[in-house]
Amino acid sequence: MTVNGTGHGTPRGAEDATEHDAEALRTRALTALSEARDRTALLTSCVDEDELTAQHSPLMSPLVWDLAHIGNQEEQWLLRTVGGQEALRPEIDSVYDAFEHPRSERPTLPLLAPAEARTYAADVRGRVLDVLERTPLRGGPLLDAAFAFGMVAQHEQQHDETMLITHQLRRGPAALTAPDPDAFPGPEGVLPPEVLVEAGPFTMGTSDEPWALDNERPAHRRLVPAFFLDTTPVTCGAYLRFVEGGGYHDPALWEPEGWAQIRKHDIEAPLFWRKDAGQWLRRRFGVVEPVPEDEPVLHVSWYEADAYARWAGRRLPTEEEWEKAARHDPAADRSRRYPWGDDEPTAARANLGQRHLRPAPAGSYPEGESAYGVRQLLGDVWEWTSSDFLPYPGFAVFPYREYSEVFFGDAHKVLRGGSFAVGTVAARGTFRNWDLPVRRQIFSGFRTARDA
Repeated sequence: MTVNGTGHGTPRGAEDATEHDAEALRTRALTALSEARDRTALLTSCVDEDELTAQHSPLMSPLVWDLAHIGNQEEQWLLRTVGGQEALRPEIDSVYDAFEHPRSERPTLPLLAPAEARTYAADVRGRVLDVLERTPLRGGPLLDAAFAFGMVAQHEQQHDETMLITHQLRRGPAALTAPDPDAFPGPEGVLPPEVLVEAGPFTMGTSDEPWALDNERPAHRRLVPAFFLDTTPVTCGAYLRFVEGGGYHDPALWEPEGWAQIRKHDIEAPLFWRKDAGQWLRRRFGVVEPVPEDEPVLHVSWYEADAYARWAGRRLPTEEEWEKAARHDPAADRSRRYPWGDDEPTAARANLGQRHLRPAPAGSYPEGESAYGVRQLLGDVWEWTSSDFLPYPGFAVFPYREYSEVFFGDAHKVLRGGSFAVGTVAARGTFRNWDLPVRRQIFSGFRTARDA
């Protein structure tokens, strides 16, 4: 099946879906949209209007821009494209075009005021629910399996994560609270430091995950040599030994561009860390606290992750190594949807959805480990890989070039796994994230690998 000459595989059973299937799809879409909107409301209601309109960092948009952008994208895709309705606010399309205006310029645009942005987003959502109720969820790739609704829900959750990053960057007292993850109950040292992933082929990507995005497609076989992978993400305690051991002062450990960055900006530790009276502290959502040594390290760039791996005598895993460790079931020679299997994420399997405002201790979530015994591959921290963001063999743009294709190349590195800030609708073993290797404000960590 094609759209504008581009291919997009029809999800399983979509062509002959029964009315019961359609109602289940509507329920799933409604749940995903509602969960995203509840989170958006939380992130934009916990601060006053001045903070909503302020730019807390030139790297990020004002929160009110994200709020109206979410509504505008939903209007364009679900009201105009799927619903065939006339534009509600065509004059704001340009203002909320992420490719037309870089983040640093967005405060100068004629943005909707907070109350107007909320009203607009709510008006769009009310109309979208009517469209969802009456639209047949079959007959084209945007409709099959309610793909367009799932795409919009994922888009909103991705902006929710972006807004959470803005909350981390803002100064002042904490505006958000959440319970801490439970402490990992197992005795210290019970897990092996690394696991062996045997050589052999596996199926990477997907052709039948209904809401998978274009860069996750199509499924294809990859032959991966044997390698060892860290059982858990690298912890703050392990990274602290790199810091205290002079890792930020040894140019031999760094890519030239990374070395130039840390010298130019006097970087000597992860973002939000500082040393005071001999103790390392970090700022986390308005709270200053001791660096927790058992927690996965957070807010490190690709260059920092790469330098640590060299210091440790290891390397970052490739994207295909990461996905094989996360998805391959060697006993059945099949790829799972998630590290633990095909069932949806739960609170016992992964730290997702802003349920907590920090990663869980390394070694947590034994119910979420992969077939190879690797833990925390989904949730907690985005994990840098060594791979550039490139298309899979047979890639086809869908539904627009600017989602993935314009970012392909060696400028962006791939991150996998999702952080504690990722909504479950956008969390799966095939999901691919990407960013510039200098980025540190994102909820990024890593684990290391070595050849077998």
